Amino acid sequence: MKEKERILLVDDDKSISEILDFNLRNEGFKVTTAYSAEEALSLDLKQFNLLLLDVMMGGISGYKLAEKLRTDEISIPIIFLTAKDTENDMLTGFSVGGDDYISKPFSIKEVIARIKAVLKRSNSTFPSQSNSIEIGAFLIDLELKKIHLNNVEIPLTKTELELLMLLAQNPDSLFSRERIINKIWKEAPYITERTVDVHVARLRKKLGDYKDIIANRAGYGYYFNSDIL
Repeated sequence: MKEKERILLVDDDKSISEILDFNLRNEGFKVTTAYSAEEALSLDLKQFNLLLLDVMMGGISGYKLAEKLRTDEISIPIIFLTAKDTENDMLTGFSVGGDDYISKPFSIKEVIARIKAVLKRSNSTFPSQSNSIEIGAFLIDLELKKIHLNNVEIPLTKTELELLMLLAQNPDSLFSRERIINKIWKEAPYITERTVDVHVARLRKKLGDYKDIIANRAGYGYYFNSDIL
C-alpha cells in the first residue's frame, strides 16, 4: 500500500487552514498545520513531501521562509497561497524557490489539482539510458538527482535540476522559452516566459563561475554551452 504523501500547511488564517486540512485529508494526504513560519521552522521539514505556504503572515513572511529553506538547501516543493496576484508577485514567488503560486480566493479543486501536479513532477524520474551525464567538469547523477562541478555538489531545486538536465541532455541545442515551458511545466498553463527567465537566473547564480554554461541567444532562447567546459 502506497504511503500517504505528507503536506505541511502554513497559514495564519485558521478558517482557511481548517477548510484546506479537511479537504486535503479527504483526498488521502497526511496534513500537518502550522500557523506561522516560526512554528513551521520548529518542525523537521525534510519529512514532508510538499509545503503549502501563505505569503502574508505576521512575523516571518512566506517569501522569507521559502528563501531560508532554499538557503539551507531544503528542496521540498513549495506552493504559495496569497492574495497578492500581480505578475511581479508571482515572479517573486518563483525567484525565492517556489514551485507554484495560487492566488486567493481559490477553489479547493484547483488547489488539489495543482498539488497533485507539483507532486507528480517531484516524484517523476528522468528518462535516460545512463545513470549520469558527464560533460567536462560537470557531472549530473540521474539516480541521486544531484549535480557536481569539479566534485563539489551544487544544491538545486527539482525545477532547476529539470531545467539543467533538459539543456545538458541536448548540448548546443537551442530551446525557446515556449519549448522549455512545454517540457517542464506542461501541466501548468499559467506559466509565463518571464518565469523561465527567473528560473534560469536562479540556476546561473548557483553555478557561479560556470554560469555561462547556460547561454542565451537574444530573441530565440537558451542552450547548454559545452564549449566553456
